[in-house]
Order: sequence, then C-alpha cells, then structure tokens
Amino acid sequence: MNAAYTVPAIVLVILATVLIGALGLRISRTTSDFYVASRSVNPGLNAAAISGEYLSAASFLGIAGLILVYGPNMLWYPFGFTAGYLVLLLLVAAPLRRSGAYTLPDFAEARLESRYVHRVASVFVVGVGWLYLVPQLQGAGLTMTVITGAPRWAGGLLVAAVVTVVVAAGGMRSITFVQAFQYWLKLTALLVPAAFLLVAWQTHDGHRLAYGKQLTFRERTHVTLSSPLDLSVTRPVRVTVTGDVDGRGYAGTTLDLGPGRHHVEQGARLDFAAGTPVPDTVVMSGGRADQSVDSGPQPHSLYTTYSLIIATLLGTMGLPHVVVRYYTSPTGAAARRTTVVVLVLLGAFYLLSPVYGMLARLHAPDLILTGDSDAAVLVLPARLIRGVTGELLGSLLSAGAFAAFLATTSGLTIAVTGVLTKHVLPSRGRTSWGVRRFRWVTLLATGVPAVAQVLLGDLPVADSVGMAFALSAAAFCPLLTLGIWWRRLTPQGAAAGLVVGGGSALAAVVATIVGGMDGGWWASLLGSPALWSVPLSFLVTVIVSLATQGGVPGGTEAMMRRLHTPEDPGGRPDPAAVRGAGG
Repeated sequence: MNAAYTVPAIVLVILATVLIGALGLRISRTTSDFYVASRSVNPGLNAAAISGEYLSAASFLGIAGLILVYGPNMLWYPFGFTAGYLVLLLLVAAPLRRSGAYTLPDFAEARLESRYVHRVASVFVVGVGWLYLVPQLQGAGLTMTVITGAPRWAGGLLVAAVVTVVVAAGGMRSITFVQAFQYWLKLTALLVPAAFLLVAWQTHDGHRLAYGKQLTFRERTHVTLSSPLDLSVTRPVRVTVTGDVDGRGYAGTTLDLGPGRHHVEQGARLDFAAGTPVPDTVVMSGGRADQSVDSGPQPHSLYTTYSLIIATLLGTMGLPHVVVRYYTSPTGAAARRTTVVVLVLLGAFYLLSPVYGMLARLHAPDLILTGDSDAAVLVLPARLIRGVTGELLGSLLSAGAFAAFLATTSGLTIAVTGVLTKHVLPSRGRTSWGVRRFRWVTLLATGVPAVAQVLLGDLPVADSVGMAFALSAAAFCPLLTLGIWWRRLTPQGAAAGLVVGGGSALAAVVATIVGGMDGGWWASLLGSPALWSVPLSFLVTVIVSLATQGGVPGGTEAMMRRLHTPEDPGGRPDPAAVRGAGG
C-alpha cells in the first residue's frame, strides 16, 4: 500500500476523532455527563453510537479474513453478531434500563442486594473488557504494519493513546458523538470500495465464485514467511523454494510437495506458479489451531460452529461497552427502539464482509500462508484495481479500519474505566465518582491491554473477539436473564454461576492464549468454550439458587415490578433512575 495516501487518511480520522471529542467536552458539565451522558441520548444517535463501537476489528477485518481461510462456514460470525442484539432486545434491553443501574455490577447489587456478587461481577466486567481490547489494538498494529512497515505494537499504542485522551477529556458525552460519526465512516469505507471491487471482479472474472473446492493462486505468487509453519498437503503442490523445508536447505529449487505435513522455516521464500493449488491446511508452528481452506476450522468444526453461535448470540448482552450505552437511554421504551435501529444498521454493514472474503479467496490466497489473513480487506483494492484509484480505495479502507479500532476501544475503555473507578479500585465515599479520578483511571484501563498486545503476539483478531464473547456469555447471560425473569434467583446462586461458569470459560481462554494444546478435542473445547460453559453456568446458578431459597432478597418483588413496569404514557423516566446517574 502507498503510505503517501494512507497515512494522511489515518491522520484525518484521528484528527476528526479528537475534534468531535472536544465538542463533547464543551458540553460535558456534570459527573452524570461523563458516565451516562445524563441519560438523554435519543434512539437514533444512540443506535449509531452502539453500532460504531460494536463494529470492531473483528467485524471490519476479521470476518473477511476468516472467510478467506475457511470459506462460507464463517458466515456464522456476522449472523451471530447481529442476532445477538435480537436476543438482547427480547430479553434484556428495557428492563436493564429501568433498573436505574449504570454498570452490570450495579445491576447485580440492586437486584440481589449483595456486595459479594457485585464484586465478583466487577472482576468479570474488567476481564471481558480487557480481553476485548487486546484484539482491537492488535488489529491497529496489523494495519500500521501493512501501511508503513512499522512494528506490530506501534499501531496499538497509537490507538490506545488517542482513546485515552478522548475518553479522559469528555467521557460518555464525547464518545457518543465520536462513535456515531465513526459508524457512518466505517460503512462508507466498506461500501464505496466494495462497489469498485465488484465492478473490477465482474470485468476480470465474469461471475465465477470463490467458494469452489479447488482454491488456487490466480497469478505467480511469492510468499516470504515471517515465522515457521507446517503445510499439511492433501494434493501434490509444486513450489519453488529458497530456504529450509523439512530440514533441508534449497536455493531456488522446484519441489513437488507430496501428501503429508511439511515443515517450512522462518524466512523461506515460496514461489507458486499461476494455477497452483493453495495448500489445504496451514498449521502455524507453536501450537496454533489448523486453518483449512476447504473444510473449516480443524478439528471438530461442527462443535466449533455451534459454540461460536452460542457465544455471539448470548455474549452480546454482557459486553460492558454495549450494556453501558443502554444506561444512556432516557427510558426503557427508548432502549427498545434503539435496539431495533441497531439491528438495521448492523445488517447493512454485515452484508459487505462476505464480499471482501469472497474476493480475497480469488485474489489474495497467499495471505493464508503468511498468517496475515486479517489484512485481506486492506490489500484487495491494490490487487484488483491498478493505479491511483486502487491506492485511494485502499486508503479509505485503512481509514475505516482505524475508525473501527478507535470506536470500539473508546467504548470498552469508558466501560472498563467506569467499573474500575466505581467498583474495583479503593476509594473514599463519593470520590469514587469524581471526574478527576475517572480521568486518571482511564490510563489504567488502556495501559493494561496495550502492554498485553505487545506481549501476547498475534492471535487472529476474530478468534480473540470470539473468546471475549464466550467469556461474556458464560459470566453474564445467566445473571442477566435469570435476574430479570426469575424471582427465585439468590445471591448465592448468582455468585456460584459467575465463579464456576465464568471462571471455567476464563480458564479455557487463558489456556488457549498461553498455548500448549496441540490439536484434538481438548484444543477445541478450550478454544471455543461457550457450548459447555454457558449451560454449566445456568445449571450451577439454578441448582444453587433452589438450594438456598432462604437467601432470596426481601426486595425482589419490588425490583421485579420496577424492571417490568413500563414508563408512564409520557415516557418520563423513573425519577430514582435519574438520581442514580449522579451518584
């Protein structure tokens, strides 16, 4: 990509973010402005802001990268990401707003009258938030590397720094305007290049689809490996090698790789002639999961698919940056209307990801070998459209990608900062809500994931986000759905579900990130824990609650009436909820 076009585009996005954030600073006057925008955001603006922060690095880059590698099996990602809001609309949105809480821990304490459940929920909110922040920063690093060749950590630190300034300056009021702007920028950044790319595809290829069983290199392709990998070949592949393959050194030698697994060392150059089949499986050395261009994630792809569906359908309601935006709605009815608009906005966006994934399978299969499949969206314009037009379209996509990182990172940062400020870090009385304290804690909220993205290396962006959804589903879906709809829930049951269900999902995520599982069922169970951890969490919550019915809070009936009683005909919010925003 031409940095002369892309760097100015990214700089403009950053400047626009800072300037719009400054506008929010001018009208952020109270503590309530910083935390919940004084609960006054209308449904249209709130829906655009929610969509802006929700469409993350996984949505902008990761889904197309997964479709490149695995084919149409990965269409479950955009389906689940969107349908999760339908579940949230039906079960959670309005009652959660009527609770008058600002954070998930606040809801847990108000519903169950338990400081212990409040503290446990706080830990998981911070854990989900930080786990979700890391892939945003990794995606920013990948974009900067593709554009400028900078180290992977540089882009992540840049995004963390910009977000820290914007969030600390204006809080929720600023972020609302920033995220709404960034949604429309991201939609434009995908839609305009997609139109040009489809015209170029029709001109070059007619209407040939990219999901056939024989994925091949369309032109002579050179791949230089940045890390060792294993190629698992089922059909013979002819390749010219400069470097070490299977323990032997070659200098421009043409080999026929037969069926089986072949180890290729870091730095090796592989030259594939036009028409050569792409190796069926790429196994990154060091315990990474297989990537198959034909049969989907390996092994046990059916289990992985169902687990992914459960994670995305049920995990959305517990994402801290999503939940906190519902507390900015004036009423429960407004929260419902917001969710309906969100479904429309997300549906429009997710129609575009398969287009980029399909075109990448035709024109960028080499990214599978290099492990840079997440860069498919960024490199496609230059490959299909020559000259300045392709470079400008690539610049627009780079700007949209940075908007995705900034928007999601902003939402997560303000959610994590709020929980750290109010619930986790020690404080003295009402100073926990102070604006000055909020600004200092923002540094911690962004600093931890910024360091983690440097230390953890390069997990695929969408895989990392999928883990965050799984953890959110296991920890918070039982707490929210049973807390809103089941009177017999007890503090003991909720705490047990959080610790056992959420804790087991967290342990599985940590084990996957650390590595050590070399394939097999254990690797699949740990890498995609939602299918077993969510039922486990529900089961433990229900069993322990039934065994501790003496612990049902005395105010349960009053709270249930509050959650399920609509506002008055004028749509005025509960006065107690408004008072809760300030303290």
